[in-house]
Amino acid sequence: MLGFLIHKEYGFFDIFDQLAAAGVEGAGIFIEMIDHYGDAPAKIQRLREVEHRGDELTHHAMEMLHKTFITPIDRDQIHTLVSRLDDILDLMDCAARRMTLYDVKAPTPELKELAMVLYHSTVEIQKAVKYLRNLKNAGEIHKSCVEINKLENDGDALRDAVVAKLFRDQPDAIEILKWKEIYEDVETAIDRCEDVANVIEGVVLENA
Repeated sequence: MLGFLIHKEYGFFDIFDQLAAAGVEGAGIFIEMIDHYGDAPAKIQRLREVEHRGDELTHHAMEMLHKTFITPIDRDQIHTLVSRLDDILDLMDCAARRMTLYDVKAPTPELKELAMVLYHSTVEIQKAVKYLRNLKNAGEIHKSCVEINKLENDGDALRDAVVAKLFRDQPDAIEILKWKEIYEDVETAIDRCEDVANVIEGVVLENA
């Protein structure tokens, strides 16, 4: 009985790893869609499958939280970390689907720039999450979190510039609304990457 009470469920780290990997995969598919827009429906379907996988992993993590007596890190941190990793996938999927729903004829170079920032952010998240299993790697975790914060600042600057350009150069109000929502979906996904980094840094500080 005592063994059960003190057991910690380390399967959460597997879920973190899988969600982080799904983020990298999803961001890669999103860039493929931008680069090969003629095949957008197939790319969107692939991205939707990754997003569904993320949902399943998130539901599983929440079930584990309800059933696990002692968790390897703070319960609220697990909940927030899983939720934000899932948000990243949801926002990618939303941006991609908006492009077809809004009948976007072709992606813009600015969208590709934002997508690349998002992709690099997900790669750094994957690195940081991998090192969470052993907090002796705090230095490597911190390095990735700093890079994610820098990328988030880059995303903000890109978003501001492209929205300003829309209002300055685009005469069609409907086109402005379409693109503003798409850009903001991608930039919000980058924001969620920073949220993940903040949770991870909190875990490191509490366990230092």
